[in-house]
This record gives sequence, structure tokens and C-alpha cells, in this order.
Amino acid sequence: MGEGAVGGFAGHTAHGGARASGSPATERAREFLDLALCRVGPTSAEGAAEDASRSGVSVFTPESSWTAESSRPGDGLPLQPRCRAARDLRESDVSRWVELVVETGAGRRRGGAVARGPSTPVSDFRQPMSEVGGRVDAMTPTIVDAPGFTERYRVIQSRDRRFDGQFVTAVRSTGIYCRPSCPARTPKEQNVTFYATSAAAHEAGYRACKRCLPEAAPGSPLWDVRGDVVARAMRLIADGVVDREGVPGLAGRLGYSSRHLSRLLQAELGAGPLALARAHRAHTARALLVGTELSSADVAFSAGFSSVRQFTDTIGEVFGMPPRDLRARRSHASGIEASAGEIDLALPVRGPIDTVGLFGWMRAHAIPGVEVGGARSFARVVRLPGGPAWFEVRLADDGRLRLRARLSALADLGTLISRVRRLFDLDADPLAVDESLSQHPELAPAVAAIPGVRVPGAIDADEMLLRAMIGQQISVASARTMQGRLTAELGESVAVGPEPMTLFPTPAVIAERGLEVLRGPAARMRAIVEAADALADGRLTLSPGDDGVEQRERLLAMRGIGPWTADYVRMRVLGDPDVLLPGDVAARAGAAALGLPSDPQGFTAWSERLAPWRSYAMAHYWYAAPVTQAWRAPAETAAVVAAARPRRAPRSGRADVVVSGLAVEIPAGFPASRPETESETLA
Repeated sequence: MGEGAVGGFAGHTAHGGARASGSPATERAREFLDLALCRVGPTSAEGAAEDASRSGVSVFTPESSWTAESSRPGDGLPLQPRCRAARDLRESDVSRWVELVVETGAGRRRGGAVARGPSTPVSDFRQPMSEVGGRVDAMTPTIVDAPGFTERYRVIQSRDRRFDGQFVTAVRSTGIYCRPSCPARTPKEQNVTFYATSAAAHEAGYRACKRCLPEAAPGSPLWDVRGDVVARAMRLIADGVVDREGVPGLAGRLGYSSRHLSRLLQAELGAGPLALARAHRAHTARALLVGTELSSADVAFSAGFSSVRQFTDTIGEVFGMPPRDLRARRSHASGIEASAGEIDLALPVRGPIDTVGLFGWMRAHAIPGVEVGGARSFARVVRLPGGPAWFEVRLADDGRLRLRARLSALADLGTLISRVRRLFDLDADPLAVDESLSQHPELAPAVAAIPGVRVPGAIDADEMLLRAMIGQQISVASARTMQGRLTAELGESVAVGPEPMTLFPTPAVIAERGLEVLRGPAARMRAIVEAADALADGRLTLSPGDDGVEQRERLLAMRGIGPWTADYVRMRVLGDPDVLLPGDVAARAGAAALGLPSDPQGFTAWSERLAPWRSYAMAHYWYAAPVTQAWRAPAETAAVVAAARPRRAPRSGRADVVVSGLAVEIPAGFPASRPETESETLA
């Protein structure tokens, strides 16, 4: 649509008049109005005004100033912004309009699924949605094998819990939306609309089911599988970027304008970044209400709301009940009681999950003074936007994972939960991964022995890169020693947790004093300091929202960073499920133990068949390596190797190498020499 299709909001009026300038808040509000009113479809101002009239929004046309009044069913709140041309639009009008639209949801008519009347179903951009047998399907498939309406309807008929969090089912006759496994009676096909996110269902006027609580489901695994701008935006929204930096900050990180990013999210997910962030806040608030004894005010600010009133209105709209009623419905069976100043929450997860491997990995790589790992728990301190925080993830007696946290700023809780979920890969779809990998007979025994394997993520992207660089060409034990020395000398001691711990040094401090503490080859020490300096001054930025290809190119352009480090960071920071590290010594040792090719070329060629889950195959390789017997249950490792080894004839002769301080027995012929550029031991 050309500029000015709706006069006064597209940067210029329909007659070409320049838009009046104002404060940054006013400009952002005008941009939001532009997004809300300038829909793709009608090309004339009159047509846009007619479309807006059905929604209760006001537009300015060259011919006349037109105002409509309407209310969303059940709100009882008329929408009367009485907007004029942009050059005459007052800041108070803009602020009030945005408050009405964003906070109370007035005028939410999006999605034909809840349209009352004979109007043709349309999307948020006035584009017809796909229809199947007369039923509106609001989801936009983005991958080749994305299920259509029939497949999704079969999922809700079978109440398959594997799909919880991957889409929601909205029921037109009741006005509610549910998770796929909701135990309620399956609705009729003609009354069903599927949405990719709960935010899209909110925008369409639905509320969450009180029985299945779809907001309590794990997140969608698609945002890690995919690397497009929508998936990157979803990862950043979950990290709290919209709450901290607004939509312009989110768009800037992704390299798009706010307007275009909102269009992309609306077109695919049915909701813009503000609505998606709002749904994320509602999810966090629900978890706090049912899982803690925090007051409503503390819950509101912990979840990221700017006021208690905003929190109360949002909870009422999304869940159909006030906060106190939502809290009254919680179960007290767990008997968990948090200490004063602590937050204790259950972490939703798709089963099965390999907690032995997760906690063992964390324990094997824990930095002294920063992290503490055990057989059933992992704790550490981390630097968050509002200050330092301490958290502990533990396996409770009832088999659930629980998060215990102490924060300097309650508003950081949503960010912490998101990062912890990424660290433990809790949004993965383990059944899909296991089913795919087990189709290959050579790997099937490993998958059967360790179901639900996870790939650990990163709690801090900058820290992850520096730790990976420190771990080059040395064993894990040596890397931990050096990282511990660096932290003891340059880290900041904090008492936010039950006992004093030390924060990993910031890139700025390492850039300034790293050479005083680091030990090893001079070239590698200079490379670490240079990378820290680039992170400190912004020349190099890393985040979960990065494009994988661009991030890899940026890292490879830095001195001292080779393919293993760049790909390892991509695996850990972005959660990319399809990364293979052919230079990793431990992984190739595990491949040899499983009877697979262990030379880099053969290892790479054979593993190509495992796409798009090669990161999870790497986890199986690592766990099959003899070195993991130090922290993985020996019986599990022995079962994997014993089941797989007969598939390949044993070789005569053996050679021993030392990895992480352990004597590792490797078949003769396995390349035991170090790579020429980087060590591929784990960082």
C-alpha cells in the first residue's frame, strides 16, 4: 500500500502534507496508529475508513474527518478517540488512544474466527485467511511439513500432549482457547480456529481455558528450529527486550523498522510484538500467582507490568477471572515453601527429559565460585538487566524441575525464566527428536538408552563466547581451572544468593586486565582479550536473536576464532538444533564407541543424514564418549556402547589419550592428534 492510504498516519497525508513532529513518545504512538490503521487491502482512503468503521477506529480522509464508536463485546468500553489529521493530533489524544487499544484491548476485532456477522474472514492485514471446508484457519504454515487444519484437529481429538505449546485451539461457540491436550469435550470442526500463539487468540478476543491453562504449557520448539526473523523476534521477546527497549529496540536488534517487523509478526502469528510481549507477561504472572505467595503488587512488577491496574486488567481479560481467583485455584499438593525473599516455581517441560545428562554436564563445566553443580541440582549467579541474581534448578521429589531464585530487581524474573529454559533446553520436542534419530539403526541404541536428550544452552551470550575461547586446545578440567582463576581475580563478589558467590567478569574488565590473569599461548590470550574488547565496545554483539549465518561470519572474522568455536557458540547461544562439530575430539570418540566413522570427513558425511537434529546427535556422541563416564551413570554409558559396538567389527590394538584428566581408551586408528587450528574439546 502506498503512503497515505490512510491520511495522516503513514508519514504523509493523502495530499502529501508532512507529518507534524512531536516528542519521541508521540512519534512512537503515531507509528503504532499507523500500524493499527494502515492495513494492506483497500487502496483508497474511503475503503480504509470503511474497514476501520467496522472496528471502531477513527481515520482521517482527504474528504472528511470521520469518527466511529463501537465496543468489543463484553467490554462496555466505547472507543472514541476522535482523531484528526496527523498535523493536528494532540499527544494526549495519541496516548489515550494507545492506552485504550493496547491495555484494555478495545477494538480487538482481528481474526475472522470471532467476527460476529456475515463479514468475510480476514486477517489483521485485511487479507483473506485460509479456509478449509468453510472453517477459518488462522495459522500460517511456515515449514513444508506444517500440519493443516485436518491434522491439527486430529491432534485435539487425540489430546496429544506432545503438541502443547505449539499451537492453541480457539472455540468460537465458547470464546475460549485451549491447549491441544485439553480434557474438555472436543469442539465441532466448524467452531474451531487454530492460532500459532496465545497472543493471537487474545487479540481475536478469546480468553484462556480455566481447565487446561494453556499458558502453563512449555514454549514452542519452532522458535529454536527456525532461524527466520519471526523466530528470532520470539526469542528476544521471551528475553524481555520489548519490556526493556520497546518495539523500536526489538526492531533495531533485528535490522528492521518497527512497522515492517510488526507487519511480519501480524501476518504470520496474528499478533504484533506488543501483544506477544503482553502474553508473555501474562504467562509469567500466572506462574507467580499459582506458584508463590508474592503479593499482587510484587507479582505485577515481577511479571513486567508497569502498574497493578494494568496487571489486574490483563489477568482478567486473558484468564476470565481476577488475580485472587486465579490464585485460589492453585494446587497445594506440592507443599513447597520458599524462604523469605525467594521465588520458587515449577518449570513446565515436555517429557521425557534426560536430567542425568543435563545436571552432569552442568557439574562437569561448573566454574568454581560462579556455579555449583550436583547430581540433582545446579545453581549459579548471573548478571541481569536489573542487577545480579541467583538461581537454582533442581529435580524435585515429584519428578518435576523447579526454579528457586533471588533477584535484585523483581522485573528481571521473566528474563531469568526465559534464560533458564534456554539453558536447560526445556522447550525442545524430545519425542520428535528421538523418533527421527532412532530411525537410523546405528544410533537407535543410544537414543533408546538415553531418551529425551537435551542440548544445554547459554545463560549469557558474551560469557559463552569467552568461555569457549578459553577452552580451546585444553581439557575441560584445565578450562575450568583457568576460568575459576579469572573469576577469582576479576569477578565481582555478590551476596544475592544464600551464600556469597562471584559473577563472571564482564568483557570490559577482561579486556582491560585479562592479560594479567590468563595463562597460555600469547596469541590465544591476545585473541581472548580482543574478543572481550569487541564485546565491551559493541563492535561484536551476541544474542539469542542473532541470525545464525551472520553470527558465524562475524565470529570467524575475529582473530583466534575458528569453525569449532563459532559453531559451538551458535549451538549454545541460538539453540540451533542442527550443528555438527566434526573437529570435536570427544564427539568423535563417542562416534567411535558407537561403531560410527570417527575421522572428520567420515564423521561429517555419516552425520548428514541426521539433519535437522545434528546438535542432539552431538549430545549422544558426547555421552557415548568414555570421558563422560566420570559424571554420567556408568550403567547408562555401558548399555549404550555395549548395544552399539557389535555393529562394527572390533579393531586390534589400542591407544590411550588423556582428556579432562582421565585416561580414555580409544580404538587404534582414531586420530588422536590435536586439530591444527583449534582444540575441539568441550568449553
